[in-house]
Amino acid sequence: MKRSDILALYENARKNGYALGSFSPRNTVLIRAVCQAAEAKKAPVLVQISSNELRWFSLTAKEFANAFYEAVKGVTVPVVLHLDHTYDTQTVFDAIDAGFQSVMIDGSKLPYAENIAITKEVVAYAHPRDVAVEAELGNIGGADKLETGGDEALYTIPAQVPDFIEKSGCDSLAVSIGTAHGVYPVKNPKIDFERLKEIRSLTGAPLVLHGGSGLPAETVHTAIKLDGIGGIAKINIATDLELAFQKELGVTRMPNAELLKLPAADLERGVAAVQTLVEDRIENYLFSSHMA
Repeated sequence: MKRSDILALYENARKNGYALGSFSPRNTVLIRAVCQAAEAKKAPVLVQISSNELRWFSLTAKEFANAFYEAVKGVTVPVVLHLDHTYDTQTVFDAIDAGFQSVMIDGSKLPYAENIAITKEVVAYAHPRDVAVEAELGNIGGADKLETGGDEALYTIPAQVPDFIEKSGCDSLAVSIGTAHGVYPVKNPKIDFERLKEIRSLTGAPLVLHGGSGLPAETVHTAIKLDGIGGIAKINIATDLELAFQKELGVTRMPNAELLKLPAADLERGVAAVQTLVEDRIENYLFSSHMA
């Protein structure tokens, strides 16, 4: 998948009122669940993993990439291999060299100028290799530190967005408007849609919403449609997948190697449960069914 193809997926999502689902399997087994769901629903998707998840589940970028390319054999819909939250350039470079087609450099906790600088450094490495780059402006916190490493949140300042995108050269931008990673402590968290509208009015770049697990469908729909002007083009969903897998098998979080020791029949039940979940999110949350 080339960078131009990925940007075309973003643009198509915005123009046609849906969002790309960026699903995190957190292990090599569940990559297949996401791919099968995408194929069944004829939907474009991203398969992602963060640098924290790679460390926690004892995976290398190359191992995850190899499993991805095995899983997408025979899949006819667009499926992008994406590196989620990553904080150092070397990990991003290693992922690109391993075959990742899209990467996120998260400099959101750095001072503004340093965030631009580190993003620009990744862009300089990624773009000549035909890899798309996502950055973050404003910090998206949450309870699940596998993705972000912290629980602090700082909303995106709309006025900074055009300058940041121009100077950094990033292709898409994750914005902080009230979502969080992990399980929400309230049923319907307050999302600052007016902030999102202001950001959208200032840039045509693809906007990304992190923390999609557990959000009510109506909240997701509003973020996507945004009064018909086209808001969020990509939504990250991670925790929901892991919870569905754990519930089906009655297990807790475990490293990838330990998970692979489970009976094959159990793993298949887990894959089926996660596939069902992903299909539901594609159909009822993202509106991306039959958009491939």
